[in-house]
Amino acid sequence: MFVLVGWALAMVCIFGVYIFHGGNISVVLHALPFEMITIFGAAAGAFLANNQMKVIKATLAGLGKCFKGSKFSKARYMELLALLYDILQKARKEGLMSIEKDVEEPHSSAIFQKYAVVGNDHHVVEFITDYLRMMVSGNLNAHEIESLMDSEIETHHNEEHAAVAAIARVAGGLPAFGIVAAVLGVVNTMGSVGQPPAVLGGMIGSALVGTFLGILLAYAFVEPLGGLMEQKMEDASKELQCIKTTLLASMQGYAPQVAVEFGRKVLYSGDRPTFGELESHVKGKK
Repeated sequence: MFVLVGWALAMVCIFGVYIFHGGNISVVLHALPFEMITIFGAAAGAFLANNQMKVIKATLAGLGKCFKGSKFSKARYMELLALLYDILQKARKEGLMSIEKDVEEPHSSAIFQKYAVVGNDHHVVEFITDYLRMMVSGNLNAHEIESLMDSEIETHHNEEHAAVAAIARVAGGLPAFGIVAAVLGVVNTMGSVGQPPAVLGGMIGSALVGTFLGILLAYAFVEPLGGLMEQKMEDASKELQCIKTTLLASMQGYAPQVAVEFGRKVLYSGDRPTFGELESHVKGKK
């Protein structure tokens, strides 16, 4: 939503001021289709040539998420922490072996299904159950599991960042492709030097539109999308860090209510539930 609002504001200010100062918008509109095809075609070709298919797919998926609201909210984090509290509380009261079935079959587990928001998120469930399984097996200590968690979160971060980097490279190349389009326009103009000055002026103006569009598309459209993708990536990593901190606190002997407090403290302040909100939520879910 805010993406579209931001773009609309940028276009109104840029073209509105141009028209207000007497600019001839018809020159821009006449050159727009040809310049856009040249610039976007070159950028799309470079993007395909520069990235593996998995990065291309991740980038397209990430761009789609930019136009949706964030799923990472206070309500989601309260569900996540309540889920972790329940499963750690069961393990504390009945022993680690009591959660073995929940870990092996989370989709049929009453605990996971009680929290539909995160219980049906494949990536979150897989991350939780993988490390609960290691805790149940008892073969690894807290430091070894922490190292594995850090490696997995770093891998997740690197995979997501590849798409962000791909968008950043496109944004960096767009001004240059705008210059390419402008140079081609100048070459076309130089081949028509016999035309009247009014015609040549229009052709030069059309050529300069290429430079303008390359810069505009880079800094008003593509680069902001890359920044938004990066912010959403950080939100996803923060959720995994919350799970990591909670599980490690439990492994170190802290009670479930204290372990989830450790996890709560990891969250960003804008999405972090208060101690009272989380306590009320957990008690309400019993």
